[in-house]
Amino acid sequence: MSAKQPTLEYDRRKEVEDFESTKLGVKGLVDSGITEIPRMFHHPPDTLFELESDRHDGHDHLIPVIDLSGPHLKVVEQLREASSKFGFFQVINHGVPVSLLNRLLESIKAFHELQPQEKMQVYRRDTVTAGSGVGFYSNYDLFHSKAASWRDSLSVRLAPIPVDPNQIHDVCRTEVIEWDKEVKQLGQQLMGLLSEGLGLNADKLTGASHLGRRAMVGQYYPHCPEPNKTVGIASHTDPGILTVLLQDQVSGLQVKYYGKWIDLKPVPGALVVNIGDLFQIISNDEYKSGEHRVYANPFFKPRVSIAVFFSPGIYDNIYGPLPELVSPERPALYQQRKFSDLVSNFFSKELEGKSMTSYFRL
Repeated sequence: MSAKQPTLEYDRRKEVEDFESTKLGVKGLVDSGITEIPRMFHHPPDTLFELESDRHDGHDHLIPVIDLSGPHLKVVEQLREASSKFGFFQVINHGVPVSLLNRLLESIKAFHELQPQEKMQVYRRDTVTAGSGVGFYSNYDLFHSKAASWRDSLSVRLAPIPVDPNQIHDVCRTEVIEWDKEVKQLGQQLMGLLSEGLGLNADKLTGASHLGRRAMVGQYYPHCPEPNKTVGIASHTDPGILTVLLQDQVSGLQVKYYGKWIDLKPVPGALVVNIGDLFQIISNDEYKSGEHRVYANPFFKPRVSIAVFFSPGIYDNIYGPLPELVSPERPALYQQRKFSDLVSNFFSKELEGKSMTSYFRL
């Protein structure tokens, strides 16, 4: 009788380290011609079953598309309702030239499709945590997560200390700088309208204490040869105040609503906006941070999106429900904590669920 062959143990740490050492991200795997994705990208079957069964549920029209050029009071009410119900909405007639949006998408795509030697020079995981300015990486939570996701990222620090423009690759430098000017103004406009929706003055939340920090992440989702085994981004909420997202016309983004996943289909020229955890906290649950995810790209055309995350400009500021939104009938639902506590908690573990609001909740 032949001897029993030993079972080879799966060494996830080694597979992750080997992947990281290439400095080429998931696009590097695609370019190598793989037909099966590495085990480190395999997500739990229950998550993947939900992804397949709920991808086309017929409710994609639920997420509102709001015309910012409409009557002021109507826009305020539409934003308030969308932020209370979904934590997500799309905006049109937002003032950002569509020609810039198109150029920005092409420039971020061009960066991710640079020759490997060029991208490797800016592969820098500490961009997220150490604030080095500009960096290309794959999965900020690569060493914390139970399963990696099928995407690469280009991160750029925009404020409060703008990165030296020369650190931004010239293939996208001009577009990123133009985009930052436009999205900064849009963020202030949206926060003014959302403040009014809470019954506050329009300028209550538009200063540096709420919008002083901006970071841009240009996401690239190349074709996945086994999209039924992984995801583009796992289900999560954003930790800050507000996120403004530009997505191309390749579908993939989904929003959770009453336990169901809704496709947020791209609208040409529109920008997607979502409420962050800290905004849910300071609004005392009047607004909800939107839980969302992106499925692995099954198409041969890559999916590109660019997110700008707005958050407080001073890490040591203390946040909790605004006094104006607390009463005996509606007591505070969250404790007062430093923003830095939220940030360190967020980056210490994998991207998963609505963990930040749970961290603050009384």
